[in-house]
Amino acid sequence: MLKDFAISTIRTLRRHGFQAYLAGGCVRDLLLKREPADYDVATSATPRQVMEIFPESYAVGAQFGVVLVPGNPTAPAVASPVHASAAASTQGGAIEVATFRSDLGYSDGRHPDAVRFALEAREDVLRRDFTINGMMLDPLTGEVLDFVGGEKDLAAQIIRAIGDPEQRFAEDKLRMLRAVRFAARFEYQIEKETKSAIARHAEAIQMVSRERVCGELTRMLTEGHARRAFLLLDETRLLSEVLPEISAMKGVAQPSEFHPEGDVFTHTLLALDYLPQPCPPTLAWGVLLHDVGKPATFRVAPDRIRFDKHVDVGVKIGEEICKRLRFSHGDTVQVLALIDNHMRFGQVSRMKESTFKRFLRLAGFAEHLALHRADCLASHANLSTYHFIREKLAETPPPVIHPPSLVNGHDLIAAGYAPGPKFRQILEAVEDAQLEGKVASHDAAMEYVAREFPR
Repeated sequence: MLKDFAISTIRTLRRHGFQAYLAGGCVRDLLLKREPADYDVATSATPRQVMEIFPESYAVGAQFGVVLVPGNPTAPAVASPVHASAAASTQGGAIEVATFRSDLGYSDGRHPDAVRFALEAREDVLRRDFTINGMMLDPLTGEVLDFVGGEKDLAAQIIRAIGDPEQRFAEDKLRMLRAVRFAARFEYQIEKETKSAIARHAEAIQMVSRERVCGELTRMLTEGHARRAFLLLDETRLLSEVLPEISAMKGVAQPSEFHPEGDVFTHTLLALDYLPQPCPPTLAWGVLLHDVGKPATFRVAPDRIRFDKHVDVGVKIGEEICKRLRFSHGDTVQVLALIDNHMRFGQVSRMKESTFKRFLRLAGFAEHLALHRADCLASHANLSTYHFIREKLAETPPPVIHPPSLVNGHDLIAAGYAPGPKFRQILEAVEDAQLEGKVASHDAAMEYVAREFPR
């Protein structure tokens, strides 16, 4: 168990004469009676001393005093789609051991220019981000070292910067997004001065790498409180900086007969409430972006409000967002497919059997169906198509939806057809007939070819 290994690490460091405590988010989670995702140790030992005590350890941020001590070197590292966090990618039964330190200058607005190792825990705490993350815990006695009022803020459910919020955010601009994420995750309020400082300096988030911004946004989308997170992003002026395309949805009216809930922004944020848990990151981004093309295509027609070709425009905008936030190719393909296909559910009742089965064969179709459910629940709440598809999937064996091919190009050549572009047309027609139940064998398929495509 990782907690036991963290305690063992602390015992070992103390036996060698050093101070050592659990630190940061794991302390917060333990005080909240939550199971921490990882355990960090803060110590007065220098990185060199830590690595001497634990020969199997290795430096992951030696210039910042961080050493990784593996508990089970053979345990697999954890990876998550759409930008894995550093913690997630290094946790394979390992403990981060960081030397007490103070930070000297943040010229890039993200990392300290230099650090000075310290001997006291208090000095280390004062350079951290928020009070609820600034406590240390002696796991052997249960004593909490709280120099910043973290326990009080936990009880009051407040996210408060340690010390001067202007200074904390000037040091590390990403902390502005982290404040929003923690407030959403725990359903806390952001302390007034902390929130004001974020709003005043929101544009400075542009200094942070797109990968890190994307990582924070993905966590907001997948931790179970996405709607609240995006409302807070809007309140703090961060939304217009990191995702102006979502901010542009505000005030874009929709036809009330289909969207009684309100404008595009309201609809999109309501849809986030219906994300499943756990939620694949690509699905979360697909739900967020499914109507991203509506602001650019809004028009008032004689009959009602319309968004002509908003799907096509949305795919292009989504592609720009995925590129800007450095999505992987695979994640980009899936997110864009979710945007591209979300309106097709309205055509299901009119689809030919072959078209319907091909629709069900979309890669990651479970995500498409989950997006459709969220889209419906956030608007008219009619789930008849959703339930129809689920019933069809339950009663239809996979080989019926995606049967083996009855005819291939070699069969056509053997039958005297000349290779060329027409082959694709013939093979697709045969597959349509197969999916419609009109042919079920190779011979029947070849008879169909001879009849429909005479040489």
